[in-house]
Amino acid sequence: MPAELDPTNPPSGPLGGPPMEPAAQQAVPAVPCGLLVVDKPLKWTSMDVVAKVRSAVRHGLPPEGRYVAGRRRKIKVGHAGTLDPLATGVVIVCVGKATKIVEKLMGTAKAYEATIDLSAFTASDDAEHDRQEVAVAVPPTRQQIDAALRQQVGLVAQVPPIFSAVHVEGQRAYKAARAGQAVELKAKTVRIDAIDVLRYTWPELEVRIRCGRGTYIRSIARDLGQALGTGGYLTQLRRTAVGSYTVEQALEIDRFEQPVRQEDLLPLPE
Repeated sequence: MPAELDPTNPPSGPLGGPPMEPAAQQAVPAVPCGLLVVDKPLKWTSMDVVAKVRSAVRHGLPPEGRYVAGRRRKIKVGHAGTLDPLATGVVIVCVGKATKIVEKLMGTAKAYEATIDLSAFTASDDAEHDRQEVAVAVPPTRQQIDAALRQQVGLVAQVPPIFSAVHVEGQRAYKAARAGQAVELKAKTVRIDAIDVLRYTWPELEVRIRCGRGTYIRSIARDLGQALGTGGYLTQLRRTAVGSYTVEQALEIDRFEQPVRQEDLLPLPE
């Protein structure tokens, strides 16, 4: 005869429900797979966005899908290209098996809109650090600016900012720079497809930039100032597109206060 059940300690399934059959215990709900286009807020890191999305995906799973073998389930989420904290705009977030195409997405063209202040430099080439004023007796003309920008279009040798994630002797350049160490970075070849002037009112210049992977917009601002004999640092930067994904279709970060499910994701590109 089967052993009697202890009424003081009955077997239970998920959430105190009836016991699960062996086959049901093995059926773990799949993690969603697809892409999200997110409008990264100012001062957020790209990894902050990833963490926010991962939490929303976890809450989109049924309770029995959030843990495996009694442990918190690992949910793969990654981004297809870092965007600096002081920049806003498009970050592509890959969920589940879509993380396998992160490298492919990172190789697609990017589009940015940037505001450059030509009256000063900064150590980080953006507004993170203090201004180093540059005395400019005669502001450059629009024609001079156009000519200097044309020199940065094409395949160009570009030196990354010292406050960047580039590796130098086994550590990130920005960590060495913040520790007060001298940082010397080598130029690397990047592809800049176009730089179009949107507005110029001394000392501010607004530009639209289309470029390939690994291009630093902060370096474009710095190098422009050096070419003109002025200053040059970014005061604003917004990424408006990654490949065919644009800011117009991007989701605000508040959206991820709510769960994310499979039907909320974009399919993988062909």
